[in-house]
Amino acid sequence: MSEAMNPLTVSNLFTLALTPGPMELVILLVVVLLLFGNRLPGAMKSLGQSFVAFKKGIKEGEDDPVGRESESAHLK
Repeated sequence: MSEAMNPLTVSNLFTLALTPGPMELVILLVVVLLLFGNRLPGAMKSLGQSFVAFKKGIKEGEDDPVGRESESAHLK
């Protein structure tokens, strides 16, 4: 049998051994929630406020024309 036909090569076994399965991911999620669960609401609130401020800044940047500063400098 050729190596191309054999799915159990050393690199495939190495990748398979290091790839977490669904149960490992669930266990990891539970551990993270137990460790950081009390801080998550505050972090999500802060992230939401940052996102709103970013969108507000983008919108204000669109309202102001780029050349406004240079026009006011020429008038002085």
